[in-house]
Amino acid sequence: MKFFAACLLAVLSMITQVLADGAPPPRLPAVEGGKTPVTVPDTKTFGRQEEFVLPSGNIGCIYTPEGGTEVYQPADGGPELSCDRVEPRYVRATLSRKGAAALFNDVGDPSCCSAGPVLDYGQTWSAGPFSCLSTRTGLACERNDGHSFFLSRKRLVAN
Repeated sequence: MKFFAACLLAVLSMITQVLADGAPPPRLPAVEGGKTPVTVPDTKTFGRQEEFVLPSGNIGCIYTPEGGTEVYQPADGGPELSCDRVEPRYVRATLSRKGAAALFNDVGDPSCCSAGPVLDYGQTWSAGPFSCLSTRTGLACERNDGHSFFLSRKRLVAN
């Protein structure tokens, strides 16, 4: 009987510990002045990605703001502009926070292109340090320091 009581006490103790782990921290004693300190949870506000596609449906872009999103954080913290060209060969062009634009021929996650919004020919898109111009001959995007890329069916340029 004593063994059973000891086991029951141990199980109840473990359950109490598990339940306590999910409980909020205890209130701290009042500091000088009589005010109780408030515990503020450590939360990060994430931005939202923006997407657009050219009227041809062959080029689409995703902009990730500084700090990233809940599911994607650029390697350098962002912001980041990434544009994919589907035909004649799948290629991704990326502009990051700093440095030259990069072209990637071996894309492990081809995901182009969304249905919209459409950036009509002659229109300009901009967010953060990036701006893009949609034309019938392709898409030209640049960062405010002059680094850029151009994507079209016939030409790929990055600097």
